[in-house]
Amino acid sequence: MSRHAGPPRAADAPSIPEPTFAERARTLAYLGLTGALATLSRRHPGHPFASVMPYALDDAGAPLFLISTMAMHTQNLEADARASLLITQPGWSGDPLAAARLTLMGEARRVPEGTVAAARERYLARHERARYWADFEDFALWRLQVTDLYFVGGFAAMDWVTAADYAAARPDPLADVAAGIVEHMNRDHADALVDYARHFAGERADEATMVAVDRLGFKLRLRSGDRLSSARVAFPCEVTTAAQSREVLIAMLKEARTGR
Repeated sequence: MSRHAGPPRAADAPSIPEPTFAERARTLAYLGLTGALATLSRRHPGHPFASVMPYALDDAGAPLFLISTMAMHTQNLEADARASLLITQPGWSGDPLAAARLTLMGEARRVPEGTVAAARERYLARHERARYWADFEDFALWRLQVTDLYFVGGFAAMDWVTAADYAAARPDPLADVAAGIVEHMNRDHADALVDYARHFAGERADEATMVAVDRLGFKLRLRSGDRLSSARVAFPCEVTTAAQSREVLIAMLKEARTGR
């Protein structure tokens, strides 16, 4: 039977540090605004029913929904609370199977009266336009109580994540600025990316494109002739701000070009 496999790796090759799947899942959920909510159909018992679903997150990373009793998904949840929310990597324009995605599974319930105000504040901070209908009588806030998660980080990177590990994780500190760092490096420093690949990853790349960055390092997509591959490069220290990333990337480029 065929199975997904990563690129060949020498047995003694050093491990490149990267965030855990729980941290990557929490970061993806944080960055997203809309997912696909799957409920169990009342009209067709046992059959999944999928809906576009804007969401926000509470302190534990549980999705919050503002939904109407007139909506079919709400009626489904009132009959059977089991549901899943699929979140895909925002802004991704490449092969969709190479993008990150996350499925959160659990039971959706109305937010208890005593915590509605906090949930409302969280939701409207992410979806300002929802203020226009948030106070309609048929709308209410619901929370997906997560019991299990499945994270896919792209090809050959996938596994279950426990609800406890997900709740304990935090979004990556570069989550809000990562897209800007990636765009800047690809637009203005394509030659530097090739130097990083050659010096730090040992790849004789002709071209390199940064596809992701986090507090521990960054991922490159490489082309060497007709061969396409990827490599992860570790930062020498944890990076938590855009300014720190600039300082570290400049220092790494100096090392790569001097061979020190």
